[in-house]
Amino acid sequence: MRMMNEFEAQVLSDLSVLKTQMTGLMGDGNGGRLAELERRMERHEQNWQRAKGFLAAMSVLFAVLEVAVEAWRHH
Repeated sequence: MRMMNEFEAQVLSDLSVLKTQMTGLMGDGNGGRLAELERRMERHEQNWQRAKGFLAAMSVLFAVLEVAVEAWRHH
């Protein structure tokens, strides 16, 4: 059996580290850091859409109130 030289040992060591880092990033079937980031982004998008809807409803409410106040003032 042939012994590994220093370069081959370093390459295998680096590949082992890379494999560990990729498993942490991509996950091992249960999701990794990227899957968690995607879930966080989806929650953020949902919250942003809700906030935009709320602000749109409030602007309509304020417009109706303004029209009512103006109509009451002119009466």
